[in-house]
Amino acid sequence: MKFISSLIGLMIINLTLFAQTNPVVLGNARFTVITPELIRLEYAVDQDFVDDPTLFAANRTARTSDFEVIKKDDGWVHISTARMRVEYYTDGFPFGQTNFRIFYKKGNEEKRFMIYQENNKATNLGGTVPTLDGMNGEIEVDNGLLSRDGWFIIKDDYKPVLKDNWIENRSKNSIMDRYFFAYDTDYKAALKALTAISGEVPMPQKYALGAWYCRWWDYSADEYRALIQEYKEHDFPLDVMVFDMGWHTQKEAKEGTGHAGNRGWTGYTWNKKLIPDPKALLSEMKKEHLHVSLNDHPHDGIRNHEDTYAQFMASLSKKTTDPTPLFDASDSTYMNAFFNYALAPNEALGVDFWWLDWQQDYLYPYVRGINGLTHLEWLNHLYFLNSKKDNKRGMNYSRWSGFGSHRYPIQFSGDYVGSWESLKFQVPFTVNSGNAGCFFWAHDIGGFFGEPKDKAWELYTRWTQFGLTNTSLRIHSVYDENLDRRPWLWGETAEKSMQIIYHLRSELMPYIYSTVWQAHTETLPVLRGMYLEYPETEEAYLHENQYLWGDAFISAPITSAGKGENKIASQNVWLPEGVWYHFFNQEKFEGNQVITSSADINAFPLFIKGGLPIPMQDYTPRMTTSTIQNLRVKCYPGLQNQEASFKLYEDDGTSINYKKGAYTITNLTYKRTDNSHKITITPEEGNFANQPKKRSYQIEFMGTKKAKSATINGKKAKIIYNENLKCNTIKSKNIDISKELSIIINAEEV
Repeated sequence: MKFISSLIGLMIINLTLFAQTNPVVLGNARFTVITPELIRLEYAVDQDFVDDPTLFAANRTARTSDFEVIKKDDGWVHISTARMRVEYYTDGFPFGQTNFRIFYKKGNEEKRFMIYQENNKATNLGGTVPTLDGMNGEIEVDNGLLSRDGWFIIKDDYKPVLKDNWIENRSKNSIMDRYFFAYDTDYKAALKALTAISGEVPMPQKYALGAWYCRWWDYSADEYRALIQEYKEHDFPLDVMVFDMGWHTQKEAKEGTGHAGNRGWTGYTWNKKLIPDPKALLSEMKKEHLHVSLNDHPHDGIRNHEDTYAQFMASLSKKTTDPTPLFDASDSTYMNAFFNYALAPNEALGVDFWWLDWQQDYLYPYVRGINGLTHLEWLNHLYFLNSKKDNKRGMNYSRWSGFGSHRYPIQFSGDYVGSWESLKFQVPFTVNSGNAGCFFWAHDIGGFFGEPKDKAWELYTRWTQFGLTNTSLRIHSVYDENLDRRPWLWGETAEKSMQIIYHLRSELMPYIYSTVWQAHTETLPVLRGMYLEYPETEEAYLHENQYLWGDAFISAPITSAGKGENKIASQNVWLPEGVWYHFFNQEKFEGNQVITSSADINAFPLFIKGGLPIPMQDYTPRMTTSTIQNLRVKCYPGLQNQEASFKLYEDDGTSINYKKGAYTITNLTYKRTDNSHKITITPEEGNFANQPKKRSYQIEFMGTKKAKSATINGKKAKIIYNENLKCNTIKSKNIDISKELSIIINAEEV
């Protein structure tokens, strides 16, 4: 149903229904209906409209036919969708107070928007910022797309355009270029509209979701080898090894702007005193199934002390005796040479991706000659595109650079101070970032700066628990001999607690990766504000300390110091409709209530939805690269006659073949009738490289008394019961993945 003038009681007479075209051109004004929730508002002299993409508006083909255009005899034209009605008086002038207005739906009311209005900070549900560098605790963040007002506007006025894959200023004839979102409380539709115009959320490299080690320290090759061995000895998983700036030469730099009093921040030549044979070291790491990232501060470019300097200068038709060219991100010739002689030689050695650690906006905020374009925004784009080689997914690790940056996962939140105030803020900060499309953060778990372990071990442990549900489990710390975040250095209690979290993340990786697939296909954040699922419930807006972790979990990390030897702390948690179980102690809770949940240092308030089967894998120290040989499905009792399902997503983890259909979907479905619980695992749909053809299954029915009977595909099955966990386990080995599996147990709830 179109949102037309009759909804506000206006008498419409002498109307002419336009022929349906999209965009709608009215003199020098152009309106593109992208979705019912999103309309582009454009004004350009001599109809010099912008059809090229921008760094925000990546998809110029996005549009819908679900709208209506009506021309009135008094000169006004109405463009109506189910969400809004744009009215423009065709007087030939840019949009203003007298010739332009928008009416949008908010509940049962109609609201009016004027072109001069700014987004309302007071009602906005929060967005994010480029960095938390040097901050301690709560800061003010930018607006996100979602607002309780039910509307948002993004201004792309005067922003540069992309022509032939390079940036240039737009024509001065382009006066206005804005995107008006109207969504009422349908926040999911708003996020879908964002990616309709700004491009999909890509699947990241799977290893980015795993455990990372990073420390600002000048490690030698043997010390890196020792680190890998320590992870094995202490039984902690590891997926990514990050080399901070100590990997390259520093003292050799005699020219350049530098940073923080040191010209050596930028560098691309290995420090052979520390790492004599980088290729051999990286090759060893590849054999260990580890992925490698190098820190990069590119602001001083390639200088005369670098090994590739002569080749670089020759590629620019310059001599080594000529002055060193300044870093110039606006020049495609320079940037191509930079990528070829700074990054490519190191990628050939085995570097998987770059940590674009751009901190120089205080020196070089804008790309030369391009109106208003920050270096961070443009470099994120260039680095991500440069990483898409050999059929691999793009992979960048850098600070957030505004709307549209969701296309360049993943994000680095910067050098945050480790404190209880910072942890308390980082939880809602991470969740609300999803409102801007920022779904992937790899924080410095525990903080970049921080106190030593005798004072901060509890804080670090609780931060690690939050890291369980974050999109990466990454540690990092400042150059300080007393601050190293290897978990086993923080005392026996902390090590034990953090090991629980690291192991659990490894086991839950199938669920995590499937939730990332949802982010890609449905534009749903991995960490979701409660209001995304319950927008009409006021309680969903009142608990910023908690969030939905995908479809199945509610997480409320502990963000304050505990009491007693076991550091018991508590959080208030709102549980919505349904039935919920505490993941760590199996306690059952009915929904529609606020509870106080306490936990010692080995647990935190994490609740799983009853009746929703969760895919898991056996623990593996390489959680993101091991294939699922034994699929574990964990399920708690659901409501009577309830049926719920979860889609397990799998692919090769690194290539773009998923865009060509090279992936599998397996439906896990639960149905309860009295004390009969049935889980159905459908045949896998699709295929991908190295996909296992057979696997074992382990079905874990939690929160139940010992089962009276169990069957697998109608045949009697062996029951393994764990009294402490209140869990009935049914196992089936070496099953063809093309066959359906049906498991039924007859068991009472605890």
